[in-house]
Amino acid sequence: MAIRISLARAVAACAPAFALTAAVAAPATAHDVAFSAAVTSTATLPAIPLAAFGVAGDRGIDLGGIGSDIFPAGRPGEYWTVTDRGPNGQIKVGKDKRRTFPTPGFDPMIVKVRAEHGELRVLASIPITTRSGAPVTGLPNQLPHDEQPYTFDASAPLPLNPDGVDTEGLVRAHDGTFWLADEYGPSLLHVSAAGRVLARYVPHGLNLTGTGYPVIEALPAVYAERKVNRGFEGLGLLPGGDLVIALQSPLSLPDKASGEASLTSRLLRFSPRTARVVGEYAYRFDPVSVVDPGEDDPSELKISSVVGLGPHTVLVEERTDRAARLYVADLRRATDLLGGSYDSAVTSPSLEQLADPATAGVRAVPKQLLLDLTTVEGAPKKIEGVALPDPRTVVLINDNDFGMTDGPEAFDADGRLVDSGIPTTLVTLRLSRPLPRGGH
Repeated sequence: MAIRISLARAVAACAPAFALTAAVAAPATAHDVAFSAAVTSTATLPAIPLAAFGVAGDRGIDLGGIGSDIFPAGRPGEYWTVTDRGPNGQIKVGKDKRRTFPTPGFDPMIVKVRAEHGELRVLASIPITTRSGAPVTGLPNQLPHDEQPYTFDASAPLPLNPDGVDTEGLVRAHDGTFWLADEYGPSLLHVSAAGRVLARYVPHGLNLTGTGYPVIEALPAVYAERKVNRGFEGLGLLPGGDLVIALQSPLSLPDKASGEASLTSRLLRFSPRTARVVGEYAYRFDPVSVVDPGEDDPSELKISSVVGLGPHTVLVEERTDRAARLYVADLRRATDLLGGSYDSAVTSPSLEQLADPATAGVRAVPKQLLLDLTTVEGAPKKIEGVALPDPRTVVLINDNDFGMTDGPEAFDADGRLVDSGIPTTLVTLRLSRPLPRGGH
């Protein structure tokens, strides 16, 4: 890569051991805000051509998308971030919407940044690769489970790649390796400090073959019923080392319409020590009109970030593209669904169809509203990354989609990007009071 900034040996980061000590109750309401916050600094990523990162034929696209997640890197103002699958859009052809990849050679990467003097500086970039060092790329894996990829103008299909990942969630473990959440499988990736995929954990029965790294079927099979482009998004590291993974949206059970109408998504607890899922929980969104006043479509709701707090508590971001709220959720007080009837795709009604899971004996994860980000002047839109470097600081980063928009007008007559003008922005907030240490 032309910009291949060397990485110094990083100090291993650990999950913060703090959380709200107040009782966690559900559901939250618009008047339950426990904290307020104010912006203390903003840092913007400058224009850096993707060609500088080894992307041939970058079509005038700059580095972006690194706001898919964020994790403290140990030093003040420094963070690990991750791109998603790369520049992509949709163009309608006839009755179908085709998923386009204008730079199909783009390789998702982990990017270390520093926020200083209003600028987000790139300190290092780590491409994600197979065991042999080949780029994994961001191309979909297999049909019909994934979308068929197309060229930038939707005129021709592109080849699939079983190694491809749509990375979203990111944490750095004590041993310096990374764990990443992926939307395609959905899957959980364990990645070395150098970016090589050590293992990819996928749902039972996915039958993903031909990869350049080990694939382990360790997740409940029902997770293969994820909505397209709405697999795993949030990933949190608990103080004891376990991971909490969030589905961005409800599963499509028994069908797409049921999933889009549902307010029930799911969280998984995964033990890296035993390499297995150790818990599964129902997570209930607040009504979409509460999260985003004026919106009436529940399918716009997404979980985009999870942050580990105490041994059993996590911070969860619920959002639309225009609004976002942060909640503290307590896994201990929820029904563990792992291995039960709701892990079957034939259970009727499905968990997603239940208007109130409690009527079927399922207690969703209790939660308490921490902060309504729409009330914070200067907070960005489409926030996908949230970090808590200390008990009184919240760091937000947006996903600018590499400046991409949908439709044929995204590129000019020469096939170069007509940039949306939305930058990648990291915003630091100071809470009105600190989160108590210790947690639950």
